[in-house]
Amino acid sequence: MNEDEIKQLLASGLPGCDIELQSEGNKISVLVVGDLFEGLSRVKRQQLIYGLLNEKIGSGEIHAVSMRCLTQIENSSQG
Repeated sequence: MNEDEIKQLLASGLPGCDIELQSEGNKISVLVVGDLFEGLSRVKRQQLIYGLLNEKIGSGEIHAVSMRCLTQIENSSQG
């Protein structure tokens, strides 16, 4: 699995978001911060990510995804 390729895939579908990605084998952990998530439920935020990764999940290239999807304000309040 190519981390840069996955990060680019996420960046292209999530304009204006900061993306941090870590992988271990075929499992990834992603933190996405952006105002794109404003007003969206946790489930809707995750659905955006899964929608972008669906092909790689379906092929088995990615087996598991853990994610945190935050707005800029939410991320600032956690610091």
